[in-house]
Amino acid sequence: MSTIALNYPSRTMTLRSQGLNRRGRLARLAVVVSLAIVLGAAFSMKAGAGDVFSHSTHVSYVKVVVAPGDTLWSLATTAAHGSDVLAMVDAIMSANSLLVPDVSAGQVLRIPA
Repeated sequence: MSTIALNYPSRTMTLRSQGLNRRGRLARLAVVVSLAIVLGAAFSMKAGAGDVFSHSTHVSYVKVVVAPGDTLWSLATTAAHGSDVLAMVDAIMSANSLLVPDVSAGQVLRIPA
């Protein structure tokens, strides 16, 4: 609450503010703490603080030069040894950072062994 006292003849004006009561201070504290938590979570996600690292086995690769007429599917079929060929195509694309499954003659590819 604020109080305004006007004294007309002397033209003085007094403005007095009492500030927030206990409930208002508690609400302001809750808002500040919640904003701090949200900002902290945003920064920690951006920094990768919540990343989980798994200990994976070391994968060895075989380097293959693509011959004329070879496709990624034919290379994966040869490398899969009877297992899932589509998974091998995905593994080859991931190992070589390929966005599309197109290969050209003379290109060197890393194939998971």
